[in-house]
Amino acid sequence: MTASTSAAGGGGPDAPGDGYEPDPQRWRALWVTLVAGFMSLLDVTIVAVALPTIQRDLHASPAQVQWVVSGYALTFALALVTAGRLGDALDRRRIFLVALSGFVVCSAACGAAPDITLLVAARLAQGLAAGFMAPQNSALIQQMFRGAERGRAFGFFGATVGISSAAGPLTGGAVLALASGAQGWRWIFYVNVPIGILAVLLGRRLLPRTRRSGRGRVDVPGVLLLGAGVLALMWPLVLAESGGIEHLWWLFPAGAAILAVFVRWQRRLVARDAQPLLDPRLFTTVRGYAVGAGIGTLYFVGFSGVWLVFALFYQRGLDFSPLRSGLAVTPFALGSASAAVVAGRLVERYGRLLTVCGLTGVIAGLGGTALLLRLAPPHLAPWVAAPVLFLGGVGGGFVVSPNITMTLRDVPVRMAGAAGGALQTGQRLGAALGTAALPGLFYLVLERSGDYRGALVIALGAALAGMAASLALAVFDWQRDRRQRKPRRKCPDEVANAPVHARQT
Repeated sequence: MTASTSAAGGGGPDAPGDGYEPDPQRWRALWVTLVAGFMSLLDVTIVAVALPTIQRDLHASPAQVQWVVSGYALTFALALVTAGRLGDALDRRRIFLVALSGFVVCSAACGAAPDITLLVAARLAQGLAAGFMAPQNSALIQQMFRGAERGRAFGFFGATVGISSAAGPLTGGAVLALASGAQGWRWIFYVNVPIGILAVLLGRRLLPRTRRSGRGRVDVPGVLLLGAGVLALMWPLVLAESGGIEHLWWLFPAGAAILAVFVRWQRRLVARDAQPLLDPRLFTTVRGYAVGAGIGTLYFVGFSGVWLVFALFYQRGLDFSPLRSGLAVTPFALGSASAAVVAGRLVERYGRLLTVCGLTGVIAGLGGTALLLRLAPPHLAPWVAAPVLFLGGVGGGFVVSPNITMTLRDVPVRMAGAAGGALQTGQRLGAALGTAALPGLFYLVLERSGDYRGALVIALGAALAGMAASLALAVFDWQRDRRQRKPRRKCPDEVANAPVHARQT
């Protein structure tokens, strides 16, 4: 038994005595979770291209319509860790199906909303349902798969994460182009309904049940502390368009202080042998978890914000339609999808080196794209940038999937939901920071210079800074892995004095 699994309490995910038996329907069940995960993550960005139409049709103010995007992201992030812990303690299948059903109902309510107030309320509820559904995805993968199969499954999951984030603008633009008319934006939400209903029906048939651990009590003080801390950190970010960061900056240190109290409370529960909401030993003793969570958070700071920056540049700077703007960034999604599936097969062999190579590719691809868009004629800009953007997408495919696999591979299955929820909470916080900071920086440069290309270069440069920090952390972890795996050369005396069986092996 490794130190990581023993410290966390109980056998690791691949422990011989964990009672694992391969489910013959596990691959079909995986596709149910991937479809549901794709919908929930797609809804983070797909609505952005429809905001001008929604604002006009519902007679909303800019601050009100911003809540259609930021409200969803807020409740999504608030639910993740609690939902993961409930899945671990109760039944991941049941929580997944209930949350997916709620997501479908809320999607229909969003599409039918008669005014902006009800639309925002429905989006808040939809984000909450998505937040309860998301950690069950990664936890079910850990429950259903072992060994090399788990790497392949997380490869598909990583492809889903990458495609859903990058394909949001394209999908939204396509829906608006097909559903012409004043109310066409409603179909952005309605398309979730038939797909979600089918996923619920298939999930009831295919998804495995979770055996209860017998320790199902939920840490209510921990839920309140973590929720308050995350809310304090995200509130200024979701109100960034209306000056939230400038006026509510004091919530950042307040949120950090609340999270420090949360950590102390979790350690106190562990010392009492009670069940914490988020076991601190995930970060201190489970190998690779803390580093992987940090890499994911820093990466999503840049990764999530660049799509809004590209949409602003193409639609306002070059006067592209939403569909054409989405098509311009499609090469990244294609590269990410193709690479993520391959990366899932290679992660067991190359480990953290894949993340290092992937981050290098993303930085080179997005940096080259910024340079080409700065220099190329406007009518040729998407065509000139497409190959380099595809390269960046290939790099992105080698980041998300291997990082998820390496972050969660040593987590005991009984803690899989909470671990997946914490990992995605960090990603959501990073995404919220990126989507607030990068467009804000774009507008700031644009107001001072009136140069859309210059604003794009500066905003993408800021995104690359976050990715460079993620790369530095990945290189550190890769080098540490190499040092730990490097065998120590024995001196002749040690070999001579070793037992016979040791010399033979």
